[in-house]
Amino acid sequence: MTSPETQRPRAGSDILRTALRRNVGAMAWGTVLMGLYQAGETAFPIALGLIVEHTMRHRSPGALGLSVAALAVIITTVSLSWRFGMRILQKANTTEAHRWRVRVAGAGLQPVARDVDLKSGEVLTIATEDADQTADIIEVVPLLISSLVAVLIAAVALGLADLRLGLLVIVGTVGTLSVLNVMSRRIGSSTREQQARVARAGAKVADLIIGLRPLHGFGGNHAAFRAYRRVSTDAKQQSVTVARVGGVYAGTALALNAVLAAAVTLTAGWLAFEGRINIGELVMAVGLAQFIMEPLKLFSEMPKYVMIARASAERMALVLTAPPVTTPGRERPAEGADLEVDCVRHGTLRKVCFRVSAGEFVAVAAYQPRAAADLAAVLALNVPPDAYEGTVRVGGRDLADLAVEAVRERLLVNPYDGEIFAGTLRSNIDPTGTSRIVPEAVEASMLTDVVALHREGLDHAVRDRGANLSGGQRQRLSLARALAADTDVLVLRDPTTAVDAVTEQLIARGVAELRRGRTTLVITSSPALLDAADRVLVLDDGVVTAEDTHRGLLATDEQYRLAVTR
Repeated sequence: MTSPETQRPRAGSDILRTALRRNVGAMAWGTVLMGLYQAGETAFPIALGLIVEHTMRHRSPGALGLSVAALAVIITTVSLSWRFGMRILQKANTTEAHRWRVRVAGAGLQPVARDVDLKSGEVLTIATEDADQTADIIEVVPLLISSLVAVLIAAVALGLADLRLGLLVIVGTVGTLSVLNVMSRRIGSSTREQQARVARAGAKVADLIIGLRPLHGFGGNHAAFRAYRRVSTDAKQQSVTVARVGGVYAGTALALNAVLAAAVTLTAGWLAFEGRINIGELVMAVGLAQFIMEPLKLFSEMPKYVMIARASAERMALVLTAPPVTTPGRERPAEGADLEVDCVRHGTLRKVCFRVSAGEFVAVAAYQPRAAADLAAVLALNVPPDAYEGTVRVGGRDLADLAVEAVRERLLVNPYDGEIFAGTLRSNIDPTGTSRIVPEAVEASMLTDVVALHREGLDHAVRDRGANLSGGQRQRLSLARALAADTDVLVLRDPTTAVDAVTEQLIARGVAELRRGRTTLVITSSPALLDAADRVLVLDDGVVTAEDTHRGLLATDEQYRLAVTR
């Protein structure tokens, strides 16, 4: 049986229904308490009218004291019911928003990407703002019901004084909501467009920050900033449009509510002048006319919040209902840490065939950078197995038949531009806190000088994206993380491009020593790493054209010598 927690919603309306169903208990209690609050607020002018009428007729101090006590009970009920009702609803709202944030973030972080035309910055916006706005439905429904209770109580009380007053409230409320319901649809469509444009702006600035250093390198930062300014300006203009529509909506709601309150007051005054209602009923009618503006205002704002929640839920559905790019298998790799690439065709790869035996250290010298990137993408499962020709096997089994999580446990592909996260050196090297070879990984990656520079050592703070580290330090930190994972099969792509020749030589020796007896594939043009490998495969024009040791290729292959000698 599928639970609401694991069931995949199909549309925005399903997401809203799921949120409401999960919080029925909290909403029921919140509705009762907020209904008591609104009933107490409505009872206050009714009680005042009764007190005035009773006092004028009997002029009894005891009756006056009893009336004051009744007012105290009403005020206490209003205060406590509001306090505890809003506490229940806001707790449920916050909890539900957290659930949807986790759901969206989990969908975005799944090993198999989803087939959705959204950038990471857009997914971030959906996982934060849209999740919060969707969860607002938890508060909207109880407040809507409690406001309706207040309007009905006021209409009944006024109807008992004179039927025309009660009908006036009911007809005026229906007319006001009909007008505002039409306007709320415009708010919903405008809000959807605003959220999409803000998400695109967020994605653009995230890409800009990630690529800021290379952009500065070739002078492209100004052009990139102009592109972001255009996207941000679009988002700003749409936000202004939404604010304008919202302002018109709020102004119209306030005007209609004021007209209704004025109509009730004038009608009550006319009826009192005609002698059809007494002074106490007049006081009650005037008080209710003033009070009714609050629940009517709240009541009239609810359609707007419902449309905003619906728009946000539909954006979340874009992520949650998107199918995976590929359907992974369920098997696990067999024992044995060999890696085989069998006639793979993808991008610039034309027919790549090679095998890395268990415990072997093999280097691939790719003459074309694009071919190196394509090979790394295939091995990292960034390209679904059904998107390329040929087969990749881990432990003798096809990647297409293996569960992605199982592959990740056995095979790690470390990109040359590995991300650095805010935290410490230790948390970046060993995010799970389970590695037993952190000191050895630090030593092999030559990160020891960075650790020694700081009194805190491995507990030295690292800023977001490694902003307080140099390019070489970030690369070595990423390499240390890959080595500390101690996986059966490790693939490294250009792990030493940002370090000097001496450090590169030491890293090559350290990696070879630490990975001895473990399957390792390095895609590189570094002479030091090529020399440390057991075998070197030459990847030229999308195929493996030569295979030998580094020194053997230097002696026999002129093109290889020119490509890797520096």
